[in-house]
Amino acid sequence: MTSACVLSGTTAALIPAAGSGSRLGRGPKAFVEVRGQSLLARSVAALRPLVDEVVVALPEGMELPPGLDARAIVGGATRQDSVARLLRATSAEYVLIHDAARPFLPENVVLDLLEAVHESGAATLALPVADTLVRAEAGGNWGDLTPREGLWAVQTPQAFRRELILKAHAQAVTDGFAATDDAGLVARLLKAEGNGRVRLVPGDARLFKVTTPGDLALAEALAAVWEGEQA
Repeated sequence: MTSACVLSGTTAALIPAAGSGSRLGRGPKAFVEVRGQSLLARSVAALRPLVDEVVVALPEGMELPPGLDARAIVGGATRQDSVARLLRATSAEYVLIHDAARPFLPENVVLDLLEAVHESGAATLALPVADTLVRAEAGGNWGDLTPREGLWAVQTPQAFRRELILKAHAQAVTDGFAATDDAGLVARLLKAEGNGRVRLVPGDARLFKVTTPGDLALAEALAAVWEGEQA
């Protein structure tokens, strides 16, 4: 492990990778390759030196490729289900939850996140929104502008004390509530309890999510630069 090990408590990186990747159209997204290496393998390689273990949720019937320093469990029907299974599969005090489709993780950004979660109990990488935002009207026409001041685009990894995120998932099941990410579940719980906030940690533009063929082309270009920097 790197300098992250100076922080107390064990940490696990959890990667829900049981999705079908339908928008990309290349089979399970985590196994799509960029310059000969899958998105999942790139994510594991970036996270493994910074944590005590990596656990991956895979579609039923699939296995981890040989040589990947992680262990696998069977994922659930939804991302939220897969994360809940991953949380039960580790006993680490802290967890980093990461989308395999964000394969370019700068080490310094992950270390900043680890430091923040040890201080606050809940933190996520995010970037201030830089683009003009407009709400579309019917028919795809320009509607009202939305002020971007104070708006952040949420990324992963997201980091939590495991007990806190487990409680947030349990409350969501009780309430029949679904969120697009885990920070949303925790923020909802903390707001209800009036006890703490999810901290926003400045992320990195290279942590974009590979979702469409256009994203994949961008990932191919970035991977060439990334590999040169890591060499």
